[in-house]
Amino acid sequence: MSYEKEALYYNSLSNKEVKCSLCPHNCNIKEDKLGLCRVRYNNNGILYSLSYGKTTALAVDPIEKKPLYHFYPNSTILSVGSFGCNLSCGFCQNYRIAHSQPDYKYISPELLCNIAEDAKQTGSVGVAFTYNEPSIWYEYIYDTAKLLKKNDIKTVLVTNGYIELEPLKDLIPYIDAMNIDVKAFTESFYKKNCKGKLNDVKRTVEFCSKKTHIEITTLLIPSENDSSKEITDLVSWISSINSDIPIHLSRYFPAFKFKQHPTPENTMYLAKEIASKYLAFVYMGNIPGIDNNTYCKICQNLVINRNNYEVNVRGIQNNSCKECGNPINIAM
Repeated sequence: MSYEKEALYYNSLSNKEVKCSLCPHNCNIKEDKLGLCRVRYNNNGILYSLSYGKTTALAVDPIEKKPLYHFYPNSTILSVGSFGCNLSCGFCQNYRIAHSQPDYKYISPELLCNIAEDAKQTGSVGVAFTYNEPSIWYEYIYDTAKLLKKNDIKTVLVTNGYIELEPLKDLIPYIDAMNIDVKAFTESFYKKNCKGKLNDVKRTVEFCSKKTHIEITTLLIPSENDSSKEITDLVSWISSINSDIPIHLSRYFPAFKFKQHPTPENTMYLAKEIASKYLAFVYMGNIPGIDNNTYCKICQNLVINRNNYEVNVRGIQNNSCKECGNPINIAM
């Protein structure tokens, strides 16, 4: 049985060639060829999604693992992924599914909605499309997210933010939260290491910040994107959008094609110090024992206590600090 589905967002050209307009690559795809994402295929002048419903990973995770620290803390979420990606990051941590086609199981939107409904009984708030890049799974996510919305089940995207504005506008009404990976803050990094463009990711962040809950993750890689200037540029830009947007600064470890040593812990602490001058909520990933609690930005009352994935929501009431009444940017 084939699970291929005609793709959205493409135009027919001459000689059965098509132009895909889902992501900023805007691939011109010849007949019997794939786009750069490796999941959109031109068959006789019709563009198809080859990954529709094809699921390579399905698990219930703590929501903090996405990472989302300000979206239904101390809950779980059903995490699901497929294969393929529209960037080519040499440091990819999920390269086995992003850059190949592993074994999969077909799960229809209706079945995934039913699985998510069952998971609610054990504390899950919804479905997170993650592991590989969800935006290239667009048709499946669009169909599924509409069903989830009807059943009051949350939809989360863990994404690189590399998507065109028109499809994003059509999808965003069904998305409840996003963790957007801003991989660096220079165009040269994106061009060299990801085969993409920073400005397109910035546009996604700026647009989505006004439409849904967002958090940002940046993996700090030694001598690539960890300079004090670049971190300052990154966090000052985020602050110009909304200084309450949480950022997760994650420590790099060797993966895929990148073999350099892990990010020094001192670099991570310096990055947090810089970020905290601009942003109210700065967290660090891949450093055991770090203080990743959430504090009120006004009175410094402990709002959420975190010990790895043991989470205690203790200082917030009606989305405000119990001590001083200041509104806290946390969806509950």
